[in-house]
Amino acid sequence: MTVDTQTTADIDLIQRILPHRYPFLLIDKVREIEAFKSATGIKNVTVNEPHFQGHFPGVPIMPGVTIVEAMAQTAAVMVGVSADLADKNFLVYFMGIDSCKFRRKVVPGDVLELHVTTLRGKPGGKVWKFEGRAEVEGELACECRFTAMMDLPQGAA
Repeated sequence: MTVDTQTTADIDLIQRILPHRYPFLLIDKVREIEAFKSATGIKNVTVNEPHFQGHFPGVPIMPGVTIVEAMAQTAAVMVGVSADLADKNFLVYFMGIDSCKFRRKVVPGDVLELHVTTLRGKPGGKVWKFEGRAEVEGELACECRFTAMMDLPQGAA
């Protein structure tokens, strides 16, 4: 297994790693990838997203669960880039979400920065634990720890 030295993922690479598509692909870019250790995802929040029609009419607020999902997608891309899993049918499943706290509203026009750090997990391992922080202009919007099962293709990582 070789560790990829790539430190960013554009939307094309993200879509080659994650199976998610509209309306559930919740990150636009991943940068500052440190192989298997950390990464920063970027989500440009726009009023055109379907959840804003009902959450809440006239007062659009990004649902907390989608913020947590965006952190998880960032973590999956970090592992996918690190293990060279583009185009390899890589799937990730939530196993748990712990100590989740929301600190500020995320609204259309915000740029959400999703900072994820690996707490437990290793190349080729199935169960990973991450710590995530979502920020807007340096202000904490959400923080949590989450556990995921990485369904790696045969022979990967």
